[in-house]
Amino acid sequence: MTDVVPGIPADFGERIVARRATIVAGYPGFAGPKLNLLDAGCGNGATMLALAGLFRTCRGIDISPDYVESFCREAARRGIRNCTAVVDDLCCPALADESFDRVVSFEVIEHLHDERQGVRTLYRLLKPKGMFAVSAPNKWWIFETHGAHLPLLPWHRVPFFSWLPPPVHGRFAKARIYTRRRLATLLRDAGFRVRVVCYVTAPMDRLTVPSLHALATRTVFRGDTTRVPFLSTSILAIGEKP
Repeated sequence: MTDVVPGIPADFGERIVARRATIVAGYPGFAGPKLNLLDAGCGNGATMLALAGLFRTCRGIDISPDYVESFCREAARRGIRNCTAVVDDLCCPALADESFDRVVSFEVIEHLHDERQGVRTLYRLLKPKGMFAVSAPNKWWIFETHGAHLPLLPWHRVPFFSWLPPPVHGRFAKARIYTRRRLATLLRDAGFRVRVVCYVTAPMDRLTVPSLHALATRTVFRGDTTRVPFLSTSILAIGEKP
C-alpha cells in the first residue's frame, strides 16, 4: 500500500460526529458519570465535546499540535472543564496501562502505519471489562472516503474505486478501507470480544444544497445506522476487554 496520509477531523457540529456519539452513548453501559474516557486520535476534540457530559473525565491524544490547540480553545469557549487533550503518539502513548474505562477512536486506525499495534495499544490502556468503540471507512460506500493517488485524474474521489480488489485499491489508496469482517477480525486479534459491528449511515454533510440535504436525511439517509452497506460511509464496532 502507498503511504497513508493524515486525516482531517470532522468539524464541530457535523452530523457524522453526532451520529457516532449517539451510537456509542446508546450502547448499554458504555457511558456513565463514574467512567473515564480516552479519545485516541481526538483531532479537534469534536467527539469528546459531544460526549463530555456523559463521563467523569475525557482525555484526548492526537499527533497534531494544531488540532489539540483547536480543541483546547473550543473547550474553554464552552466552559467544559472535564476534558483535556495532549499531543501524543497513539501507537506509543505516554499513558499508564489499564488507566481508562472506555476508549473511542473514530476514523483514525486507517491512517496508522501499523493498525494492529495501534489497536493492541488501546487494548492495553483499557481496564478489564472496559469497552472500545472504533470506526473506520466502509469499503462499500460509493465514493472513496479519503481519495487515492490516481494518475491523469484531477478528482481523487472516484466512484466505486473502493470496490476494487484489495491489491489494486491498496496500491493507490491514501488510507486503508474496511469491511465488517476485517474490522471485527482486527479487534479479535487484539484480544477484544466483539459486541457490535454496524454500518453508520452516511451523514450527507457534503451535500451543500439545503433542500437536497433535508430531503436526503429525512428519507433514504435517516437514522444513525443502516443495514444497507451502500448507504454507509463508515463501520463502527464496539469491543470489550475480558
